[in-house]
Amino acid sequence: MISAQAWADARRVWDYHQMGHTARPCSVAIGLGSHDLGVADTAVRLYERGMAPLLVFTGSNSPTTRERMPRGEAVHYRERAIELGVPGSAVLVEPRARNTGENIRFSRALLEESGIDVSSVLLISKPYEERRSYATARKLWPEVEFVSASTPMTFDGYLDSIGDARLVIDMLVGALQRLLIYPDQGFMIRQAVPDDVMAAYERLRDGGFTSRIVPVGAATHS
Repeated sequence: MISAQAWADARRVWDYHQMGHTARPCSVAIGLGSHDLGVADTAVRLYERGMAPLLVFTGSNSPTTRERMPRGEAVHYRERAIELGVPGSAVLVEPRARNTGENIRFSRALLEESGIDVSSVLLISKPYEERRSYATARKLWPEVEFVSASTPMTFDGYLDSIGDARLVIDMLVGALQRLLIYPDQGFMIRQAVPDDVMAAYERLRDGGFTSRIVPVGAATHS
């Protein structure tokens, strides 16, 4: 059973992970690889709205995507975008990245090698990864302006799409823990965490929602 307090805390943490940015035209859109093809769908919708003339999909594989996306996350994202009508010439693939830091660094290198001038990036991630992705990108590519985006979705809608409430709450807790510890490891910029969000995080963590927690002292960016 998940208590009423835990539900309320999870919603508070979910809301914090949303950056609340308004999409606007950028030099390029970068879709971060994951198990969620919705990232590709959202990238296509933004492309169709004229928010970016070029899409970059980045990501190799993880244990959770190897079977579902055997050709790699970025390749499957590109195939999805083309299936939805985006011309192949408007899609670049970065197929090696295995974590958020590599997503940003390798995408930046690909764009530089391709001779594409970038002053702003529409950064597309899973809904609960918006803030973490933004903080990482700002650290690794500080001279570029980032606008965060994800599939518009409520907390309840995301729960329904995943079908495992405890796993979703674990992911929310894990993402927030990384926002707290990774700045000290040089992986991302530090962002203020409101007291009520911090209290909600601590109650969830102490309540056992810890399967996505990074061991204290671990210097891995995943």
